[in-house]
Amino acid sequence: MLEKNNTITEARELMKKAVVTYNNKPVGTVAAIIAGDEALNYDQVFARDFFVSAAAFILDGEYEIVKNFLSVTADMQSLNKSMDCFHAGQGLMPASFKIESKDGQDTLESDFGEKAIGRVTPVDSSLWWLYLLRIYTKASGDREFAGEEKIIDAVKEILAHYATGYFELIPALLVPDGAFMIDRRMGMYGHPLDIQVLLYTALRSAREILEYNRKKNDEYVKEVNHRIEHLVYHLNKYYWLDRKKLNDIYRYKTEEFGLEVSNQYNIYSGSIPGWVDSFIPDAGGYYIGNLGPGRMDFRFLSIGNLLGIISGLTDKKKASELARLIDHNRGAIIGKMPVKVCYPALEGKQWEIITGYDLKNSAWSYHNGGNWPFVIWFLAAATAIEGTPILTSQDLEMFSKRLSNDNWPEYYDGKEGRIIGKEARELQLWTIAGYIIAYHILKEPERISIFAFEPEDGELTCPLNRV
Repeated sequence: MLEKNNTITEARELMKKAVVTYNNKPVGTVAAIIAGDEALNYDQVFARDFFVSAAAFILDGEYEIVKNFLSVTADMQSLNKSMDCFHAGQGLMPASFKIESKDGQDTLESDFGEKAIGRVTPVDSSLWWLYLLRIYTKASGDREFAGEEKIIDAVKEILAHYATGYFELIPALLVPDGAFMIDRRMGMYGHPLDIQVLLYTALRSAREILEYNRKKNDEYVKEVNHRIEHLVYHLNKYYWLDRKKLNDIYRYKTEEFGLEVSNQYNIYSGSIPGWVDSFIPDAGGYYIGNLGPGRMDFRFLSIGNLLGIISGLTDKKKASELARLIDHNRGAIIGKMPVKVCYPALEGKQWEIITGYDLKNSAWSYHNGGNWPFVIWFLAAATAIEGTPILTSQDLEMFSKRLSNDNWPEYYDGKEGRIIGKEARELQLWTIAGYIIAYHILKEPERISIFAFEPEDGELTCPLNRV
């Protein structure tokens, strides 16, 4: 059992220090407590970063800052989102925002990607917003806020934008490189797992909010149900990889045509990396990183896989198999400081071609096999749901001491996460907040209920074939 300690007290004090106010109301936390030219955009409130801070505040019983964040970002959704002469879609939420004060007046300066390094537009901000709205509403019981016209309009704008048809026959969301947490060129274009599972989580969140007034929102609920059903089928049929599926892929025939074929995506068995065989234990499995025509990205993406358990995408059997795989590869995935956001790293010529010589994403660093401590809360959540001790109280105490001694860095480098990241900012808020969430969940596992959804149990069948 975890007891209150100096580290949790330190973490909470740092959270308070990082709070940003707008018109004297708390609306978020900076990405990192840092000053001067080194700040870059770390002095801004990021949607994906603040999701973690917000969850920590909620578990500490502090709801006002989360409600204010949801409200001001809903207001910003209607702002003009443009770069040069190009305009982004209405449903997007900002990647980040900053408060500027002049003559005693506060103004919100938003960034939808037009100012970002690489000019990447955030696909994930709107999805994290929906998930946070659900968590806030479930924890606080504030259905009145969730039913406000501007909040429901924001939900519907997101759904309309993300439900837009593309030139594809699959329910997964097509996204470019750099459009989510891995916000640099890493070969994540197409249909990366993290976004697909987050989309599924956001859709389940939106459905709960809309069902507070089902009669008024029935058309949207039906559309959301349709997309959820198809995503569940698609991800569990085509992305899930276990020992049986690996054997099937190894023996695939290629260049098949027609409806009744086994190798629908024309995957060549020679593309299976050598590390995969030993990575999958006999009774284990995971969701692969990406899938497209002639392309199966076997990389393990931690957030997508762990969120698969939290969101209920996995049935109970798959959740157990995934927990078993993580435990089997504990040294590789968790290491000395959790958690690798992507495993394994791109190296050599592959790194040169795919990242474009991105030195920040060199092998076993940053997004390319680096360890990100904020993901520790996903481990704690999966532990509480699955019951397998993926993360123990003893683990958390050991990790937290090192985090505090290292001044709460953004990420760690090296195959085992032993080295503080070469460009990691210290006093990183989602590192701090991730620890606070993990502390709460391990101390009181029942509190996972505000994050978790019931699993998608039952036979996996195509929605079109159901009676």
